[in-house]
Amino acid sequence: MKIKHLSVASAAAVALLFLSGAAQAGDSDDSSGHGHHGGLCSNATLKGPFGFIGHGEILGLIADGTLHPYAAPVILDDVALVTFDGIGGFTRTDFGVIGGLPKGGQTTFNPNQKGTYRVNSDCTGTMKIVYTAGGAVPAGVETDLNIVVAADGTLIESVVYRAVTVSGASADLMAKCPPNCEQGVQESFEGKKVLVYGFR
Repeated sequence: MKIKHLSVASAAAVALLFLSGAAQAGDSDDSSGHGHHGGLCSNATLKGPFGFIGHGEILGLIADGTLHPYAAPVILDDVALVTFDGIGGFTRTDFGVIGGLPKGGQTTFNPNQKGTYRVNSDCTGTMKIVYTAGGAVPAGVETDLNIVVAADGTLIESVVYRAVTVSGASADLMAKCPPNCEQGVQESFEGKKVLVYGFR
């Protein structure tokens, strides 16, 4: 009788292992960025408001894969509120200081921003911030970031990998914008979930 119970228990254990493997295989993202069966992360992991703080330097313009420095690096500090929709889009309002002066001379927050994001099943991803018309920053300025989602979906760590401006020139005048409008930057941003009335 014990042998019969052991073989039933063994069969049940094998079935559970098989089902566990099948469930993990189904946890990957589909092409739309939505996770299946609650994978580690998906676009739905980010929903609601996150407070961001950023710091870094704007170094110069990039032309032909080469950084052409400005006369001096420009320090950037920024705070922002980003509201994710859970399906790949967000709105953003920020206030920043560049080189000791408010961005565009505006001392209030600039809500004229939107963007898209993607969160992969391994909790890495990307964000693309685009400035629209009407704010202190010219329309068309763009910041692209690589992100990692951590702390149970309440923390976003990110580094800028591409920044697009609309005007400027390097110190040696070897790069000008337009046409070379990609900036060389060294910037990172950290976002934390905003808790409202104690709820996430």
